[in-house]
Amino acid sequence: MFAMLTFNTKIALLGIIALLISAKVGLILLKTKIPLEDLNEMNLRLRTWWIMVVTFSISLLLGQWGSLTFIALISFLALKEYFSLIPTRPIDRPILFLAYIAVPIQFFWIALKQYQMVILFIPLFAILVLSIGMVMVGEPHGFLQTVGSVTWGLMITVFSLGHLGFLIILPASVNPNGGAVGLLMYLIFLTQFNDVMQYIVGKSIGRQQVIRRVSKGKTWEGLIGGLATTLILSVLLAPGFTPMNHWEGFFAGLLIGFAGFFGDVTISALKRDIGVKDAGTLLPGHGGVLDRVDSLILSAPLFFNFVYWLHF
Repeated sequence: MFAMLTFNTKIALLGIIALLISAKVGLILLKTKIPLEDLNEMNLRLRTWWIMVVTFSISLLLGQWGSLTFIALISFLALKEYFSLIPTRPIDRPILFLAYIAVPIQFFWIALKQYQMVILFIPLFAILVLSIGMVMVGEPHGFLQTVGSVTWGLMITVFSLGHLGFLIILPASVNPNGGAVGLLMYLIFLTQFNDVMQYIVGKSIGRQQVIRRVSKGKTWEGLIGGLATTLILSVLLAPGFTPMNHWEGFFAGLLIGFAGFFGDVTISALKRDIGVKDAGTLLPGHGGVLDRVDSLILSAPLFFNFVYWLHF
């Protein structure tokens, strides 16, 4: 059961649990100084973090197939939320069904370690299968909007997030300290840590908004604070969880920090365009799955290709 986990990754999981416990203790100690509304929101977020961490840990303990299945499920749920946001018509249902079928097919290629098919399948599927399917429906009105919006949804939820699965099946021998899941844990932890620090710093001292019309809560202070702390951790953690050295970890941290920010605001732009605050309600205090993985839609493929180019 623990075959995929090295000593470092086991310690990391225990460390994350310790952080959650510390956060709960901190909220209890500060409850008299925090407004009740903010305290309730923080407690709600923390409970959801517990569920996410425990579920993720169980998927790792189930081995490679368990982890791939978990990531495929996340990809599917993100795609489903995306389709619930964009305007669709009854006539589009066959196209949406074809898009859902792309999820297991993409992860099938990942499981077989066929990276050429992984990078080709979704674009070709969108151009050929979805376009032909829309033509066969026999309704040219809305053709571009439907094919374009479905293709973009597949790219951000299946193609991009699929790279999380490919990180797991890279040869563990090249990463003796982190093993098969070290790279995945490194990317997810730093991406989520960057999100949290941007939020905390932005709430605390944020004044200058980065892109006001897209996301009022994103400030330059939050961006810089999140990036700075993420860089420190990326450098310190790189040798223990990845095949990268400290310098490579520095550039990986830059990539994760900036890509995470722009992935986040990209989904924010989508939600503002549609007129919703959250993509869903599955994760209380966080919104939906798409709200939680938005920072990974750019960082996952970029980080994977960065590490693959360097060491594989």
